[in-house]
Amino acid sequence: MAATVTHFEIYGEEPGKLAEFYRTLFGWEVEKPPGTDYWRIRTDPNDGSRFDGDLTYRPLPGLLTWVHYVSVQSLDAAIDQVERLGGRVLRAKTALPRTGWYALVADPAGNTFAIWQADTRAFPPPEPE
Repeated sequence: MAATVTHFEIYGEEPGKLAEFYRTLFGWEVEKPPGTDYWRIRTDPNDGSRFDGDLTYRPLPGLLTWVHYVSVQSLDAAIDQVERLGGRVLRAKTALPRTGWYALVADPAGNTFAIWQADTRAFPPPEPE
């Protein structure tokens, strides 16, 4: 399975305050798109063609690290392979609406990373009534 690192995420309980921290510390451009609960990070503000990461609310208690995302062709196949190889799923397949799907996983040694599948049709399933 050929895959590349696509971006990183930084987590916190108060992402807005962390946004200011990283703006000041590194000179990154950090902005919150309207209607979202994450902030986009551009490590090179002069390169407006891409973003490098996100800053958002902590998805799992005690996850005190940056998480790197690896792009795969099939998230479902990658999740199956993680489990077959002795890793585990920490957060099940989740939609980032109209952007893609991701899952947080751990390798057999417990190292956390995320796998990502771009999909403009991604949308969470409806809540049960």
